[in-house]
Parts: sequence; structure tokens; C-alpha cells
Amino acid sequence: MLTNDQLDRWDRESFLHPSTHLAQHARGESPTRIIKGAEGVHIVDRDGKRYLDAFAGLYCVNVGYGRTEIAEAIAEQARELAYYHAYVGHGTEAGITLANMVAERAPAGLSRVYFGLGGSDANETNIKLVWYVNNVLGRPEKKKIISRWRAYHGSGLISGSLTGLAPFHQKFDLPLDRILHTEAPYYYRRPRADMTEAEFTAHCAAELEALIEREGADTIAAFIGEPVLGTGGIVPPPAGYWQAIQAILRRHDIMLIADEVVTGFGRLGSMFASPHYGIEPDIITIAKGLTSAYAPLSGSIVGERVWKALEEGTDRFGPFGHGWTYSAHPLCAAAGVANLKLLDSLGLVANAGTVGAYLNRTMADALAEEPFVGDVRGEGMLCAVELVRDRDSRQSFDASEKVTARVVGEMATRGVIARLMPQGEIIGFAPPLCLSREEADTVVSVTRDAIRAVSATL
Repeated sequence: MLTNDQLDRWDRESFLHPSTHLAQHARGESPTRIIKGAEGVHIVDRDGKRYLDAFAGLYCVNVGYGRTEIAEAIAEQARELAYYHAYVGHGTEAGITLANMVAERAPAGLSRVYFGLGGSDANETNIKLVWYVNNVLGRPEKKKIISRWRAYHGSGLISGSLTGLAPFHQKFDLPLDRILHTEAPYYYRRPRADMTEAEFTAHCAAELEALIEREGADTIAAFIGEPVLGTGGIVPPPAGYWQAIQAILRRHDIMLIADEVVTGFGRLGSMFASPHYGIEPDIITIAKGLTSAYAPLSGSIVGERVWKALEEGTDRFGPFGHGWTYSAHPLCAAAGVANLKLLDSLGLVANAGTVGAYLNRTMADALAEEPFVGDVRGEGMLCAVELVRDRDSRQSFDASEKVTARVVGEMATRGVIARLMPQGEIIGFAPPLCLSREEADTVVSVTRDAIRAVSATL
């Protein structure tokens, strides 16, 4: 029973929700879930129902909910200095400290950090940096950016164009010019079922090489990729993929941006995913796990090649003309400092590796005989279950059947929140990094029971 009908009415009459069927929500045809509190891996709605949040908000509450250390750091910073800007060389103790902490944890060769507010604006910044660098280097035609189908890099104009998912382009006049897309490293959906991982990696590399050949390497500035595809289906790369892609990029002098908004700060059981996969990027995008979403903050970590060009550019053309009012906001930076300290002191990176492997292994075992489960995949504290009508042919359910949506709904009634991924019949899991084995068992058993409940109706 609802305890606050006025709040429900205000929600439908006043609040324009992101990524929502707006008409259905406004008409009251879809449920609204108003969250009141949270602790550890659990959230509680306003009616007192408790859920295990197996998606950590949106892959972001890495250290878990209710960490008073972060709340206290934000409050202390607000009392001392709620805001000052970072323009023209200004800084705050929190912002400077966090930049140093990030640089210490970043892969070798990346040591300068620009702060924004979210992953979308960070990728907008990254593309501007790439264009600026090539202008400084006297390469004004080298401006196109290659992304991948099924990628997610944000919802802005450039970042939304980099995203390779139809719902984020549809009726928004995206993608914009200069943005190209190549094959997604999505082995389960390979063109031929008999392809090995090595053959599929070679296919992806050949598709990239052909795209560069068609467009001309002298027109292509950078390639952007998530180490593990996130919103596009939680898809780890096939064996050898990043080595093959990087060899092509180096041969054509194309910069590499690693979007680690999801994978950064521990989710794969390593501080960053780039060393995990042997990726050597020029720029790394960070956000979510930087503050565990206790405050909005993102960043771009740049390598020496980019930094030297930025120095040269400002010597030649004057101050760097890019920034946000809230860049390195001290409240957000204070949250980041406290968050990274917790990540270390609680051993959450190691826990993500061990419990994440346990989650993936037990999920695969529990669903091995389910006739409508086509694939169980993941890495670290990321896991996905893909549902299909026929396992042998990999035939998908028709979207109108809403099979996966029904499974996710059944899971919620059983007290576990998973994510219905936006393009495909895929259930996504990205729990807080503090998940225990017992809590992982709950996620697995509820997933199996929900799938069986829906399967019985098919």
C-alpha cells in the first residue's frame, strides 16, 4: 500500500525521468519505485520493501550504500568550503588531493586528471582534447572518431553519437558527422556459429582495417572503446581482441581512448581494466566508481603524448579554452577522496575479483540446463544472462513478448534488482563491490527462480 500518494502524484506530474516511457509513466500505467534508504548492497523503498541491488544503482555504488565516512567528508567540506572554481589555476585541497590519488592509481604513463561531472561530459571533453591535439600537431583533417556498435559512451551530442545503441540515436538526429562505428566484439552474436574466438577477433580486426581504408587513416583521429562492453550487453572481449585492435591503431597513428566509466576503480578485480587487458590508452575516461555515486564526478586521465600537445598548444595559442563551472567541485572531490580510501581499506578491489568470479561461476552452473538461457558471461563483478527462444540457433525472443522484462519484474517481486539491458534480451548484473558470497547466492537463486517462473508461461 502506498504511504504517500501525494509524492506519487508529484512524481508523475512534475518529474521528467531519464530513460523512461514518459507517456506510460505520466498516465500511471507503469509503476514508480521511490527509494527512501539504503545500506550495504540493499535499498529500501518508501513502503519499507527491501531489495538487494544487484546493479549498484547504475554500476556506480561500488563501495556500497550508507558509508558514513563519505557523507561526513562531504559535510566537512561543505562547512569549510562549499565551492570554488578551478579556472585560471585555482584549486582546492580536495580537488588537488583527489587528482594525485587518481594519478597514483592510474596505469603507467597517465598522470594528469581533468575533472567533470559525469561520464557523458568526460567523453565530450576527450573528443575536444583529441581535436585540439591534432590541430596543435598540424593535422586539421585528422578528426574522425571510431566507436563500436553496441558501445555506450554517454547521452550528449558527441558522447551520444559515440554510443552505438539505437535507442540513444532514435529521433535525436544522432550520430553526428565525424563519428564512425565498427563491429562490436560480441562473440555470442558472431556472424557464424562455428567461428572460434580467434577467428572472430580476426574478423573484428579486419572490419576495423576496412573502415580505416575506406575513410582514410589521415582523417581518423581516435578509437574509443569500453574494455568490457557495458550497457550494450555486458560483453567481455574475445581472446586477443585488444592486442589486434591496438596493432592497427598504432600502425595508422590513431589515438586510443579507454572508456573506464564502468570498469574503473575495481569492478574487474583490478584498479583499472586497461592493464587487465593489456590496453595502453592515450586517455582514460572515469566516473561512476570515482565517488561511488555519493556525488557526481567524472574525469579524463591523459597520457604524455596528449599532455605535451596541450602544453605546446597553450604556449602557442594561449589559455586552454575548455572547462565547466563545476569542474573539480570540492564537495564531489571530497567524496572521491573518502571513497578511494574506503576502496583501499576495505579491500574491495580484491573482493570484486573473488566474489565476482564466484557470482559468474555459480550463475553459469545454476542456469546451465535452463532451455531459454543462451549465454551467461561476465568478468569480475559484472555478469549478464542472455535469453533466447532457441539455444541452438541463438534465435532471440520477439521484443513484443517482453520476456526479459517479465523476468526482471519477477526478480524484483522476490527482492532482487537486476537491469533489463536496453538493446536485446539481456539481464545485467553489476553489484556493489562489497557483495558477499551469501548475497551472490541470493542473486543467483532469485535469477533462476524468476527465469523458471516466466519459462513456465512460454
